[in-house]
Amino acid sequence: MMFIDPHIHLSARTTYDYMVMRESGIVAVIEPAFWLGQPRTSVNTFQDYFNSLVGWERFRAGQFGIRHYCTIGLNPKEANNEALAEDVMELLPLYVCKEGVVAIGEIGYDDMTQTEDKYFCQQLELAKELDMLVLVHTPHRNKKAGTSRSMDRCVEQGLDPSQVIIDHNNEETVEEVLSRGFWAAFTIYPHTKMGNARMVEVVRQYGCNRIIVDSSADWGLSDPLSVPKTAQLMLKRGIPEAHVQAVCYENALAAYSQSGQMQEQDWTNPPAIDQRQMFNGNTILRGQKPTVESGRESLLIE
Repeated sequence: MMFIDPHIHLSARTTYDYMVMRESGIVAVIEPAFWLGQPRTSVNTFQDYFNSLVGWERFRAGQFGIRHYCTIGLNPKEANNEALAEDVMELLPLYVCKEGVVAIGEIGYDDMTQTEDKYFCQQLELAKELDMLVLVHTPHRNKKAGTSRSMDRCVEQGLDPSQVIIDHNNEETVEEVLSRGFWAAFTIYPHTKMGNARMVEVVRQYGCNRIIVDSSADWGLSDPLSVPKTAQLMLKRGIPEAHVQAVCYENALAAYSQSGQMQEQDWTNPPAIDQRQMFNGNTILRGQKPTVESGRESLLIE
């Protein structure tokens, strides 16, 4: 079974994670723009970060046969720094249409402040203008109210719900998200957000239509194998394989392929892997021996 992890912060993960992800069947990932754990202090740090999402991380993933895509946006936590947010908003149009960018995101609410609302709406307006998908971060506090308001704002800005992925859902938000026609994504994150056992029961109750499983693995205590592990648990507990395939692969592909940037043939007919390649003079190997794959063969170059 192949898997897509459509929300994972690989800039915070090691290259070893890429290796075990590929061995576990993950063939494609989407990395949303995120905050670093501490505030950025300059628009230049945003620019460097966006450059890494469309450059270095694409290269690093490709060295293990994983196709990397990203979303670009001003995250809600950092939107509260209004002076910096204004500079980032001027930067976004330079990046959101680059190759491999599948959506504007993750955007939305953290504390549901007026400033967050302002920049959320501005980014929704940009998505509408460019006919782009949107990835919405729902708040960890007041989640139900924040999720409802997020969807209201999307509708007010004229976005089609089928072009909006609402993430970090839980049992109290899923019914409204699905009934309003949005994609409902669930973050399988240890001890918080949504556990994989709970995810099994959500799929058992609501089926698989427009439901997406992701890991949101980042610099915190998180698991880059959450998607395949959740799939295994679903199968073990009697969820039909077709439903598992839908929520752990097909729905993410259906949602994000609308961008025109992500196609299944990207990983079913991939370029050969050659770890002798460099990105701006740098390799992933740090002195280790490179692997070169030609067809089904894998060679360790002496």
